[in-house]
Amino acid sequence: MRRSRPIPALITERRLRARTRAIGREIRRDHRGGDLVLVGVLRGSFIFMADLARSIDLPLACDFVKVSSYGSRTVSSGRVRIELDVSHPLRGKHVVLVEDIVDTGFTAEKVLGALRARRPASLRLCTLLHKPARGRVEVKIDYLGFTIPDRFVVGYGLDHGGLHRNLRYIGVLE
Repeated sequence: MRRSRPIPALITERRLRARTRAIGREIRRDHRGGDLVLVGVLRGSFIFMADLARSIDLPLACDFVKVSSYGSRTVSSGRVRIELDVSHPLRGKHVVLVEDIVDTGFTAEKVLGALRARRPASLRLCTLLHKPARGRVEVKIDYLGFTIPDRFVVGYGLDHGGLHRNLRYIGVLE
């Protein structure tokens, strides 16, 4: 089996762990006493969301949406389709949408609109990564892990063609 070249790290595992725990504390502080639902955007957010959920010391439910806009490309098509919707009722709940990365903003805008239609008590956006250089639609990010340059990144749930999700760090795909 051929070994590929190592993927250079942009954000280390240690920094990811520390920032995820800090975001968990922020979410806990903001949502004490309410019914909290984390809604992750599949597939890229699943590792971040699992670590985030474990760092929030509150009762919470987890749900997912599946969205497509990339296919096997490294650039979003701009056309966002919701392929799998949430199964939990969200009316009156405090909902945090958990994204792996906000770059163009199209996906976050589409999913936030769909969740807002379910009339939650509150709706906030949490993203591990923000790539402002690619922004096309402005969305308010309530909980942010890291702002990154305009590079294609993989690891910690993010992939290219289904590969590299299992990296324990965020790496730059050259």
